[in-house]
Amino acid sequence: MESLIAAVREQEEAARFLAWPGDFDLDRGDHVEQVHLASGATLEGFAGDGAGGTFFFCGEGGEERPILYADSEGGAALVAIGLAELVRLSLVVPWWQDCQTFTDEESRELEAEYLEDIPDLAARRNRAAAALGLDLPGQAEVLARLREVATRLGEDFVLIFTPEGHPYEGSVNRAV
Repeated sequence: MESLIAAVREQEEAARFLAWPGDFDLDRGDHVEQVHLASGATLEGFAGDGAGGTFFFCGEGGEERPILYADSEGGAALVAIGLAELVRLSLVVPWWQDCQTFTDEESRELEAEYLEDIPDLAARRNRAAAALGLDLPGQAEVLARLREVATRLGEDFVLIFTPEGHPYEGSVNRAV
């Protein structure tokens, strides 16, 4: 199977949607600070967002590895297990970084704001998903999974600011 990163790079419409409104850009994988995982596991920056945040693969392997998001303000949280899960999150709930409570109600309010600016959001999302061969779950399912990954599974993924030895703030609401 072709890698999802390669598919995103080849599918221009999907890459555009992921870059905006998804705020996920494969051309922004360099983090501005020197960081490492407290566990010593491998950390590989591969994408970023417009505000200076970085998405990192954690550990050894391919696109199935856990993904940590570090913002530019010192917050970090595990956000997905595998690239397909992160891309689905960015397609279904591109406003996930603004969700503080991870509720379907909050997400729908944010969606209404996005739809004011991007009335064809659903059509663009569906074309991007189809181009990448991804089935999309509903918002509630995506948000529940984000909450589970960030709060339960993410406890083992502590990002350290290497020069000072201080951990990034681990609160999921800080990071997202």
